[in-house]
Amino acid sequence: MAKVDVKAGSSKFRDFFKGVKAQFNKIIWPTKETMLKQLAAVLVVSIVVGLLIVLIDYGAQELIDFLMGIKLS
Repeated sequence: MAKVDVKAGSSKFRDFFKGVKAQFNKIIWPTKETMLKQLAAVLVVSIVVGLLIVLIDYGAQELIDFLMGIKLS
């Protein structure tokens, strides 16, 4: 039977995690101020897009009701 080099396997495992740690150290994490600005931007854009979808949906429904001659209210 072939011998399995256990130390070589654990060395590769250890080297992998050393590489992962080195890559994490290269990350430039955003400041609290930057995160709050980005959060505000995401919330504003989400609300605006949601309102646009509501308006388009309402307009399309009104148009369909008009074209079908069905007026519920």
